[in-house]
Amino acid sequence: MATTRCTDRVVGAILASWRYDISGISPEMRKDYEQHFAECAHCSARQNFHRSLDGTLAVLTSLAALFFLFALAVLKHIKPLEHVAFTVLGLDISDMYHMLISAGIAGLCFSVIAFALVLMATPAPAYLSGIAAERAKLIEARLPARLKSMKMR
Repeated sequence: MATTRCTDRVVGAILASWRYDISGISPEMRKDYEQHFAECAHCSARQNFHRSLDGTLAVLTSLAALFFLFALAVLKHIKPLEHVAFTVLGLDISDMYHMLISAGIAGLCFSVIAFALVLMATPAPAYLSGIAAERAKLIEARLPARLKSMKMR
């Protein structure tokens, strides 16, 4: 990305200020920007980078929520923690359990809020659904004619 330069500095500056997201503009304006993406390797690479970053943030925040759910499930079913809390830390079992459950719930809430903020602040849902639609078209193109005719019914 650093070795190439934008072919049109004005359009490149506009796209950079939008984080290379043209999903929210009118179709008439989008044509010019899509043509610029097709012609300019720099802006195309930057757009791919930003969409990959958005997708990665969405995946990481959803994984964090899943990990906190898993931690809460483990806390519900594991007994060796009681031994560690009682002998090593000198805590009362119920105090330790409430502390860990509270931390797990707080982490889960924070992860869900972060996931919602990522999905609202980035075009990740549109980008990920676009990838899914492209993959579906590729799979559909490989289907035998007999299966394609069954789909049309």
